[in-house]
Amino acid sequence: MNATDNRRAFLGMLRFSEGTSNSPTTRDRGYDQIVGRTRFTSYADHPRVRVWIPRIKNWSTAAGGYQLLMRYYDIYRKQLRLTGFGPEVQDAIALQQIKECRALTDIDAGRLADAIAKCKNIWASLPGAGYGQFEHRYVDLEKAFTREGGEAIVLPTLKTSEELHLAFLDAGGVLA
Repeated sequence: MNATDNRRAFLGMLRFSEGTSNSPTTRDRGYDQIVGRTRFTSYADHPRVRVWIPRIKNWSTAAGGYQLLMRYYDIYRKQLRLTGFGPEVQDAIALQQIKECRALTDIDAGRLADAIAKCKNIWASLPGAGYGQFEHRYVDLEKAFTREGGEAIVLPTLKTSEELHLAFLDAGGVLA
């Protein structure tokens, strides 16, 4: 399992989840998207466009592959000493946000479910985020993660008490 590949795959999974990498208007893997599926053409700065979102009855400045709000871009740009809003800058900010969620070690180790759970407060499209927006199912995110080259730990599925009882009897167990 390669930590670098898993980080790259998690970022790709996030762009898929946020609907940017699979947007019909993207020309650059989702990095050029403004909320509402429109595209910006200059990476010189965050596009700083306010878009009314009727579904949530609010304005949004979300842009880029990870749908970063303008106000957070300004904070991270200064904190990380970044220039522009190109793919490398967007990735660096997303990785910083993941680090702040304490999810990098989970991603590196392939603990995808744990990493997603820790990051759901940042990205509204992750399961359990609770922002009232569309949330992807874990299984779809896992497929996106592996499609992007990530390797997730496969946890054993839980057995029902009936399945455990039958397995016990099949193995020669005797109930008292």
